[in-house]
Amino acid sequence: MKRLQAIEADHPEWVVSWSPSRRVGHAPISEFRKVVRETPMLSLDNTYSEADLSAWHERVCKGLGGDVPAYVLEPKIDGIGIELYYREGTFELGLTRGDGEKGDDITSNLRTIRSLPLRLGAPVTVTVRGESYVDRADFEVIQRDPEKKTVTGETFKNPRNFAGGTLKRLNPEYVAKQPLKVFLYEVVGDVPTATQFEALAWMRSLGLPVSRDVERFTDFPSLMERVASWETRRDGLPFDADGLVVKVDSFAQREALGATDKSPRWAIAYKFPARQAATKVNGFEVNVGRTGAVTPVAMLDPVALSGTTVSRASLHNWDEVARKDVRVGDTVLVEKAGEIIPQVVTVIVEQRPPGTEPYPIPTRCPSCESPLRRREGEVALRCENREGCTEQLRQSIAFFAQRDAMNIEGLGEKLVAQLVAARLVRDPSDLYQLTAAQLAALDRMGDKSAQNLVENVARSKPQSLTRLLTALGIPLIGEVAAAAVADRFGALATMMEREPSSLREALLEVPGFGDERARAVAEWFGDARNRAVVERLRAAGVDPVAHRRPSTGPLAGKSLCVTGTLARPRDEVKAAIEAAGGRFVSSVGKGTDYLVAGEKTGAAKRTSAEKFGVRVIDEATLERLLRGEAI
Repeated sequence: MKRLQAIEADHPEWVVSWSPSRRVGHAPISEFRKVVRETPMLSLDNTYSEADLSAWHERVCKGLGGDVPAYVLEPKIDGIGIELYYREGTFELGLTRGDGEKGDDITSNLRTIRSLPLRLGAPVTVTVRGESYVDRADFEVIQRDPEKKTVTGETFKNPRNFAGGTLKRLNPEYVAKQPLKVFLYEVVGDVPTATQFEALAWMRSLGLPVSRDVERFTDFPSLMERVASWETRRDGLPFDADGLVVKVDSFAQREALGATDKSPRWAIAYKFPARQAATKVNGFEVNVGRTGAVTPVAMLDPVALSGTTVSRASLHNWDEVARKDVRVGDTVLVEKAGEIIPQVVTVIVEQRPPGTEPYPIPTRCPSCESPLRRREGEVALRCENREGCTEQLRQSIAFFAQRDAMNIEGLGEKLVAQLVAARLVRDPSDLYQLTAAQLAALDRMGDKSAQNLVENVARSKPQSLTRLLTALGIPLIGEVAAAAVADRFGALATMMEREPSSLREALLEVPGFGDERARAVAEWFGDARNRAVVERLRAAGVDPVAHRRPSTGPLAGKSLCVTGTLARPRDEVKAAIEAAGGRFVSSVGKGTDYLVAGEKTGAAKRTSAEKFGVRVIDEATLERLLRGEAI
């Protein structure tokens, strides 16, 4: 290394970006750059039982017209999702998962990881995805060393949290000293192979680190046997794994199955059964949510469970407390639902001390002392003092600002609590009226932090209509339903103009909407207080309009998919297709009209086009279609 550094110092013109000496060659930065990715990084649906896994298999077979696919099985590493971009074989860009659509540019930090190659075995341009993680043994060494135990002043309880905290450091030199590793498991876009199993072998041939525990199965019973065996095998892995990932092997079959707004239909995560621990209940905490639901949380003697120390566990609702008969002083079994959320499984009645009493169900809100009520047909107890309940307001503002909603960076729960206590924020619209001077007067808020938050709030104004509908906390409206509503109505004004009964009828036409959901949304928009908040948001400039495809144009009613490299960027091609009234789709299916094939196309989409009888055209033919010419 010293000899290499000396040569590069004498001949700087010889230095290449993938030189080993360049792994740590960047000064600390002030913040990470946000990068919008071309292909969203979707989440996987989870399943927690072999019966659910079998049901998913049946859905896959049905989606393939009765064909039974081959599957690839691999451990689900409990790490931090990353995306890597190589241009002509050289590592150029590395991103975090972020919100799926965009991620943080952590290229300088990822370059320090020794298992990540800076140069591939062939000059290919490719995007790959995987996980960054820390082996359990390395993490145990860190835990024993006081100087290495903390990252950003915080003590981490498990390898995943340590890996995440390390990658968020703004100093690559510090990151280089940590034992991070990577495993890669997916190629994004066109692949020079027909299957996932072959793609992994191709990745391995390029020098990319791929798990050795990947297996292929041509029949489902054999896969199920292997899944069952992993319950005991998981502890033999050097890293933490919270489950298994099952993927359809054939890329052509993946194209046919497609994806929902959030998850691919061709893959699923099978989570390992939760580990349990026994501990004592010391009391109950009563929490108030953003909808006014008042829920119980058991306060526990701290106990180690799945890599963290658990001292609180959810009991969901007061009927659950009564059904399980959980009392102060009881010894209970706790587990992590999905390896994440601690919950009480059961009471060990044999160890119950004498003299315990059932815990009384509360009758008043712990935040505002308003009477609690249970609506007809509901389990939850609710505080209905929406305007005067401080805790409801805090929760709703924090929800509005969270990453999956309006994504206002820097607006965490502690700062929200200060804003509500100071009566600077009484509903989400007040966020857009805040000044740097008001914020700087709050605890732990200097002038720079205050100005940054004002800018971050303003930066959230152009967020999509889908995100705004999600952020408003409308009953029964999550991200997928919000996207469907945005597509149907296009703007808040369109919904505000309708009477509740008319809006309800229109909502029944939205995919996935039944009477209950349509009624809940119509009632929300019919409420005078909600309408006032929406109007104030619109007046503040938060009034997004969903992108609507023209109903006329040379491609009206046509669906087009693109594969390979075209003369102009993919986003420009997409915009041109949609401007002509067409629909740009990411996969080839029965409803696809054309597959536009550029240079260096993969086999998967062409195979799907052949299967479904989709016409394959070149870029010149696409341009003729855009001009309205016959082909």
